[in-house]
Amino acid sequence: MKRLFLLCLALLSACSSSQESLKVAASSVPHAEILSVAKEELRERGIELKIIEVDDYNLPNRMLYERQIDANFFQHQPFLDEQNRLHGYGLVTLTKVHIEPLGVYSDYYKSLPDGNADVTFAIPQDPTNEARALLLLQDLGLIELRTNSQPTVLDIIENPKKIRFIEVDAPFLPRSLQDVDYAVIPVNFALQANLDPEEDALALEASDSPYANIVAVRPEDQEKPTFQSLKRVLQGEKVQQFIEEKYRGAILRAR
Repeated sequence: MKRLFLLCLALLSACSSSQESLKVAASSVPHAEILSVAKEELRERGIELKIIEVDDYNLPNRMLYERQIDANFFQHQPFLDEQNRLHGYGLVTLTKVHIEPLGVYSDYYKSLPDGNADVTFAIPQDPTNEARALLLLQDLGLIELRTNSQPTVLDIIENPKKIRFIEVDAPFLPRSLQDVDYAVIPVNFALQANLDPEEDALALEASDSPYANIVAVRPEDQEKPTFQSLKRVLQGEKVQQFIEEKYRGAILRAR
């Protein structure tokens, strides 16, 4: 009996040690929600997914570079490119997952500014999302920019609505709606603040936006079977169906 018990214990130990694990840092909405859907399917493939919720844009790439995590899921490619350029991380994209259209919101107005509006706009402070917000406002005819490549407020050459810009850390943009006339807010932070992009946004980015949200990894891990399993699950029908049904067009599957 003792020998049988030890044999069972050895078998259990072997099974548990064969279980792979992946530690992924993600923004809480929608990234962690999407990963939660992938978690069950990954477990069936022998991979235990551990989701670490982080809503500070400055942390996940550093955590990945320093090997505190195995991957992160919170950003788009231009943001990753800028982080790699600034910090030398050398991180790469495992897969595209979804697109989060940037939106214009207001607690005080039901339409975009008209005439000599003399209004305040809060926009994201990080360089890539600031550029993205300014390009959206240019597309809406509110401003004209000197360049379409990573513009800042210093590149505004026409401002007929007399818009004053306030740069705010992206997670705090929904809160800024109390203090400004308009705010340009990424969808994930809008959803966290119970804003409905389909109902509440005065304008949204077009669905062909190049800012697809990605899973980033270290280059040496990109082709490993465990990471390729994560890629296949996130591209799979179950996850993509969840995105379509849960967010009802506020978040779009990446093509």
